[in-house]
Amino acid sequence: MKHHHKLTVALCLIWAATILYGEMFAFWVPSLFTCSWPHHKSDGVESDGNFTKVAIVTDPQLMDKTSFRLSSKTLALELAQLYTDINMRRSFFLSVLPFKPDVVLFLGDYFDGGPFLPEDEWQESLSRFKHVFGLNSQGKVGDIPTFYIPGNHDLGYSRVASHKQDVIDRYEKIFGFRNRRFMIGSVEFISIDAQAIDGNPQKDMASEVWKFVQNVSTDAQSHPRVLLTHIPLYRPDQTPCGPHRGGSVIDQRFWRHFQDQEVIYQNYITPESSKKLLELIKPILVLSGHDHDQCTVTHKSEAGSVTEHTLGTISWQQGNIYPSFMLLSVPNAVHQNSSNPDKMLHTQLCFLPCQLFIYMWYLSLFAMTLLALLLWPNHGISFLNNTADCISNVMKSSFLSSVAKEKNEDENCEYEMVWDAEGSMHLVKKALQTPVKRQSDKPLVEKGNAVMRSAARKNASEQIELVMDSDVNAGAGGSDPLMRSASKSRTKLVIQRVIRTIMMIIVIAALNVPIYIWLLFKDWIEQD
Repeated sequence: MKHHHKLTVALCLIWAATILYGEMFAFWVPSLFTCSWPHHKSDGVESDGNFTKVAIVTDPQLMDKTSFRLSSKTLALELAQLYTDINMRRSFFLSVLPFKPDVVLFLGDYFDGGPFLPEDEWQESLSRFKHVFGLNSQGKVGDIPTFYIPGNHDLGYSRVASHKQDVIDRYEKIFGFRNRRFMIGSVEFISIDAQAIDGNPQKDMASEVWKFVQNVSTDAQSHPRVLLTHIPLYRPDQTPCGPHRGGSVIDQRFWRHFQDQEVIYQNYITPESSKKLLELIKPILVLSGHDHDQCTVTHKSEAGSVTEHTLGTISWQQGNIYPSFMLLSVPNAVHQNSSNPDKMLHTQLCFLPCQLFIYMWYLSLFAMTLLALLLWPNHGISFLNNTADCISNVMKSSFLSSVAKEKNEDENCEYEMVWDAEGSMHLVKKALQTPVKRQSDKPLVEKGNAVMRSAARKNASEQIELVMDSDVNAGAGGSDPLMRSASKSRTKLVIQRVIRTIMMIIVIAALNVPIYIWLLFKDWIEQD
């Protein structure tokens, strides 16, 4: 049992280290090892004071009853919401905020079924969203300025939004106008409602977006511009997305309603609208979401080439097992004679821990723990020492037997003194001459100093024959009890091992489950 106690302690330590890494340390990796502000890596490194640091997040899509078509209070949905919300909160607080951004930018899709939730459930989802990302009553991350653009899961495409003015009103009340412009550093950011831009141009929603874009284009462009759109600009089918793409490239799907020609669904903005946006706004960079996977493409326009970064979702439950966020360094001063203004913006894509792999490792470690407890030898690692002892004993036995053999050979010989011509004496070894035994002469069976006579030998042989006969009979008729006894012994051993394994698992769980529960909820219950 001593060796199994050592094994239990070792497994407890392994589980504690695994849980600490999976629930906490893994989320420190981006800020400590794998990611940094991009202007730190650029040529001619400048101080942080020359840049405004922007952290960009998209597509959290907080799960609700529309996610799995389950009722709001089912246990399965609530567990999925809890684990997903905790994961995103950890990602944001332990991976994003340690970079100490000056601005936080969200690129849409804050809810999963936003347009279809009744007011009370929408408010509940809003409370979850604020808690996950630590938003105060002003919608800021602490004292950090925070900006939002709308997504299709917040308002719906134009077919839905055009019939639900209350959905638009409650969104703008919390997150601000759908079409807006604001300054970060020395760069102007233009945010549009991409869900409405391809709608029926005769209706209010589409015309409102294009009126906003037209006003932006007519203003004197004194600052470089960045276009923010939840739905990416058009790209031809099977356009390569760069090395950071996790899944296959999604081609364009675009559907309109046959009656009012409003948009029902689209993956990308149409080619016509994309070209028009680039010509009117003239951005040096485009940032988008919606795709849930990373993609970097270059668009051609009359103003030149423009890079678009589509960010992956921050949620591990939205089809991308490698969630991500982006760090953007925006210069605080722009030289008017700069020939490449797009080179002033520096971007860095950062990946979050793969939560699916963490859970898979938990399951694998549990299986290995069971096998170790069930199959670990009774003597633990010391069985190697026992094996060495056995080998040593065998070698000693072989040596002693050889010595005994030489001794026996000496007993069968006699020594004769021989004098040579010079008068020296030598001992000469000669074999004993044993008389030839006749077949009628039977050897005497000795026991100690007594000699067994022929009559006694006859009785002894009869007893030996009786014992042999009884052994044969016992082997023929008594084998079943012996087999049953051996089977009972094996069953007892298996039961003892199972009981011992269960007890040790209880000990390991008693020490590690509290650690897991504490890590699971410590960030969730802390005040923002």
